[in-house]
Amino acid sequence: MLPEVIKNLLIINGLFFLASLALGQFGFDLIKTLGLYLPGAEQFRPYQVVTHMFMHSNTFFAHIFFNMFVLWMFGTSLENLWGGQRFLIFYLITGLGAALLHLGVNFWQAAQLRGELLSMGYSEYDLDYAIQNTVFDSQELLEYVRLFNTPTVGASGAVYGVLLAYGMIFPNHLIYLYFLVPIRAKYVVLFLGIAELFSGLSSNDDVAHFAHLGGMLFGYVLLRFWKSNGRMNY
Repeated sequence: MLPEVIKNLLIINGLFFLASLALGQFGFDLIKTLGLYLPGAEQFRPYQVVTHMFMHSNTFFAHIFFNMFVLWMFGTSLENLWGGQRFLIFYLITGLGAALLHLGVNFWQAAQLRGELLSMGYSEYDLDYAIQNTVFDSQELLEYVRLFNTPTVGASGAVYGVLLAYGMIFPNHLIYLYFLVPIRAKYVVLFLGIAELFSGLSSNDDVAHFAHLGGMLFGYVLLRFWKSNGRMNY
């Protein structure tokens, strides 16, 4: 019911969440240190590619609760099947893959916005100054500044990778939506993937939709690689 790696991931994420709350009382924002910023931002540090996976919003408890609940609910079967070492490798690779796709999409968006802003009459100095001082006087500049000054946090990318693996390995297992409606795992995963792609292309919210897709994509590639090398049974 609570295998070793799952248990330790729950503990580590919980400790980071509590540390973020505690340090926040003294004016120290741990999310700004360990959250993932876009390369080129003044706050970016390479270690954030890993540490952001263990940070969650300290103002929205549901963020960490649902991530950890889904990790336990679906990850338990995978760790029991694979063993702790393989599950941890899968979890970390999908989390890193999620970060890479998220950064890639954000970098492309920033490049597009930068070209648009330069054509509007802003100078390179204006854009760099806006990022460093979080100032803006147009919607386009606001979006540009947000890309560089908003940290990404959460285990959602790795969790979506876990969901993808569960749907591939146990495709016909029933998942009870809202604890009432039975749906096969493969259809739940398919729906989530389509929903995240649609949201990533059409919405302008603060959810890292392409990080979720990155976790699923890298999870799929890793599972296919293991299968082609005869390293898993499904």
